[in-house]
Amino acid sequence: MKSKILIIWLLGSSFWSVAQNYKTLTSAFSQSYDYESILKYDAAISSLTSVYSATSYEINLRLGWLNYLSGKYKESVSYYQKAIALMPASTEPRWAIINPLTKLENWIELEKTYLAILKTDPKNADANYNLGLIYYYRKDYFSAKKRLDVVLNLSPFNYNYMLMSAWTNYFLGNKNEAVLLFNKTLLYSPNDKSALEGLSLIK
Repeated sequence: MKSKILIIWLLGSSFWSVAQNYKTLTSAFSQSYDYESILKYDAAISSLTSVYSATSYEINLRLGWLNYLSGKYKESVSYYQKAIALMPASTEPRWAIINPLTKLENWIELEKTYLAILKTDPKNADANYNLGLIYYYRKDYFSAKKRLDVVLNLSPFNYNYMLMSAWTNYFLGNKNEAVLLFNKTLLYSPNDKSALEGLSLIK
């Protein structure tokens, strides 16, 4: 009988502890939203660092966002990386980390991030297109075409997809494909300067 009473007491104590912990966390998150709304990002960050737990996905994700807003891009990346490590299957922090990585112009990590997203969502248009742009500006036109082909099949009359695919094919020496895509771009945007320039270069 005493052992049952002890177990009940321990369970009740544990429940009370968890409830108090969530009450504290909720208050900290609420304060962070209030400070964010008036652009006091450092205060918003402080409200969460006061209850910080390295094992909390939610806190790390939120701190990643707040540090990004505050212009602390390296810190933002660090918190997002912790969130990714805690929930490896989630694409939420991977999409979020793109913002500070772009500000830092860390194209290598951006590439890795998009590739990680595509492992779980191979036909994601944004990831494929942005990865295609990375490869295009590296002049890796073969890899760019592979990604742009995916989005062009998904949305054949999308202006950006057509135009970038046209230029990619041009640099690959695929003149027929380039001409076709430049002309389709003109159907979407008559007198488009970039498409007209591309056509003028093809003899």
